[in-house]
Amino acid sequence: MRAVRTDRTRQRSETVQRRPESVLSRAGSGLRRAGAAVRRAGAAALRRTGTDAGPHPTGTDAARSGDRRPGTAVIVVCRPPARTRHTVLVLLCCLPVAALVGGFAAGARGTGHVETVGRHGLPPAEAPRAAATMPALHRAPRPRIVRREAWLDASHRHRQPPPRYDDKVVAVFLHHTDTPNDYSCADTPRIIRGLYEGQTDGRHWDDIGYNFLVDRCGTVYEGRAGGVDRPVTGAHTQGFNHRTAGIAAIGTFDAGTPVPRAMTDAIAALVAWKLGLAGVDPRSSVVLVSSNGHSRYPAGTAALLPALAGHRDGFPTDCPGAALAARFPALRETAARLQGRF
Repeated sequence: MRAVRTDRTRQRSETVQRRPESVLSRAGSGLRRAGAAVRRAGAAALRRTGTDAGPHPTGTDAARSGDRRPGTAVIVVCRPPARTRHTVLVLLCCLPVAALVGGFAAGARGTGHVETVGRHGLPPAEAPRAAATMPALHRAPRPRIVRREAWLDASHRHRQPPPRYDDKVVAVFLHHTDTPNDYSCADTPRIIRGLYEGQTDGRHWDDIGYNFLVDRCGTVYEGRAGGVDRPVTGAHTQGFNHRTAGIAAIGTFDAGTPVPRAMTDAIAALVAWKLGLAGVDPRSSVVLVSSNGHSRYPAGTAALLPALAGHRDGFPTDCPGAALAARFPALRETAARLQGRF
């Protein structure tokens, strides 16, 4: 009996000694699985880049706004999915230093990733799926937006190819239309229709380039076709048309020109809502890769630009004018506040 009891004691002792090894093994496997999960998520993002096609250029100026070779890529530093982060944190709490070293060696690439979204817009069928994956944090209310049918009727509409889409909008470029300021707001639809006709008839572009236009009374109009709540690929800022939206302030806002408060309030609300669909802070910066050597950056250059930028930030131009550009700091703060950021 004593011999049997000794053997059982030895077995229990060996079991106790082996238990930490099994815990470390399971923890290391968990870290490796967590890293693999994040890498798979990054690979999935790379697969959602769409095809090499895009809209013909449109905008207020062919040399400034058009982009016949659309292809802006965006590099966004992302955090791993929440479930993965929690898995890693739980495991770390249970591990000694030696195990942490081994775990990080096995799963280092899974603790974060750089999402490189390709040069091209998504085909229409892909856009709803992409939009469904947008973060829900810091969303602002959608402002009232007048549909494009208010300024474009069947007698003026041109045939055009289907709209193109990106996976989301991470930056907004603000423009002015370089048109007179002393217009009646009741005349805004006619003004927008004139811009559309100048671009499609005069320059043979497929549609108006701006995604949105805002008049001096603060009314927001839908511009380019494709859906205001979807990431429509625009043609407003040469070299940086993908994953961005173009907003045009109707008028000319050079230095010393008054900028109507109703207009800036409407722009801030629109920016807050549009960037909020992707969880982007209007005060932040994003990395956009130029697709065109005629922009401020050679093609293929990664440029750090404000999430709310002016046309002149991406292209050598005075647009949107010094007076409107001076309002950018306040616009960013107001938009962030509308998103619930403090």
